[in-house]
Amino acid sequence: MIETSNITYSYDGKKPVLKNISVQFEMGKMYAILGPSGCGKTTLLSLLGGLDSPSGGKILFDEQDIEALGLAVHRRKNVAFIFQNYNLIDYLTPRENVALTSKLSSWPILERVGLTEEESRRNVLKLSGGQQQRVAIARALASDANVILADEPTGNLDEHTAAEITSILKECAHQMNRCVIIVTHSGELAKQADVVFRLKNGELAQ
Repeated sequence: MIETSNITYSYDGKKPVLKNISVQFEMGKMYAILGPSGCGKTTLLSLLGGLDSPSGGKILFDEQDIEALGLAVHRRKNVAFIFQNYNLIDYLTPRENVALTSKLSSWPILERVGLTEEESRRNVLKLSGGQQQRVAIARALASDANVILADEPTGNLDEHTAAEITSILKECAHQMNRCVIIVTHSGELAKQADVVFRLKNGELAQ
């Protein structure tokens, strides 16, 4: 579904952050990418999502170069992001945030990720961190995107909530046949993934 072909990336044109990474990600699976802070995990996720371009190599979606397709088109049609800091529109309710990505009713998907009807009508700033992350996930699930890219989705959450969020993401891959790619520090989250990669010294390995 989405793959990289010998991609490299450097911030200053000198020291590479990513070195000749070639990897394939398939539908119906949840992937975890582990690695220390500053190793390039978020950079790799940004490249997969078309938020930035690699210094070298190509990123393909359904065998088509996303640069040729157009990064804006790729972001709009093919991928959905779940950010650690949620990136919700703070003056809207959960229902209104989810409605921005889908013409379908927001409530069923919000109920599926564990919000009550009353919570779905609150301003998002009046929700806990765990509830806001559920809204961010619901927004991604409500989109038509086949690939979900999650940056430390459980990083700000307590252990119980983190386990529930991980379960939802796993269900998204296995039952909704999405490709879910997560960058994380969490060994517990990684244990739930179908495939685990480790990024170290700019190189990706299983």
